Amino acid sequence: MAQKLDKQADKTEERIVAVEEAFGKTEQFIEKNQKIILIVIGVIIVATLGFFGFKRFYIAPRQKEAEGQMFMAQKYFEQDSLKKALNGDGQYLGFLAIIDEYGMTKSANLSHYYAGMCYLKLGQFENAITQLKKFSADDKIIAPLAKGSLGDAYVETNDIKKGVGCYIEAAEMGKNEFISPYFLMRAAMGYTELSDFENALKMYKKVKDEYPRSNEGRDIERYITFAEGKIKEKK
Repeated sequence: MAQKLDKQADKTEERIVAVEEAFGKTEQFIEKNQKIILIVIGVIIVATLGFFGFKRFYIAPRQKEAEGQMFMAQKYFEQDSLKKALNGDGQYLGFLAIIDEYGMTKSANLSHYYAGMCYLKLGQFENAITQLKKFSADDKIIAPLAKGSLGDAYVETNDIKKGVGCYIEAAEMGKNEFISPYFLMRAAMGYTELSDFENALKMYKKVKDEYPRSNEGRDIERYITFAEGKIKEKK
């Protein structure tokens, strides 16, 4: 018993010595590199303060200005005055100028979406692709709509595979009975265009299994039957 206690005491002492040595090495390292450490800490503090200052005193005021300009561009978009929405009316900026003049603001980012939609409606599909690819969002409404619209633009340029990929991404982003089944059906249509009826069938079955109460889900059986018939024909 006494031997066990002695061994435990020895081990405890060894650990204490090891910890003391580690602390000693750390202290030595800090002493040797004190200037460098202080410089690094100073740089981190300055960078952090600079970042928050930049957001508060530069980005925030510009965002407010951009919102004021964007109001009219959005109004023109709603009225289908697409060229004015894109290029402005001489008094208020259009989406393209907002992107150029208010970069890094939320309004500039959102303007990429609106500009892409304008170009899509105008039939300028390459420009639509350029703008929609630059838009970024993670919400459950605009993000999937933008991705799905990008899919439409790709399909219009005959890049159906990319279009289908965008539709599937949009369906995954939305995850509700309005957006997801709509884009799953768009993906199925793309696969049908490519004569890929197996994958078209997968899209139809996904609508049936996951969104049976949606508008698309209520009429899905005839699409499933169509795809299954095409698969049998190929065999």
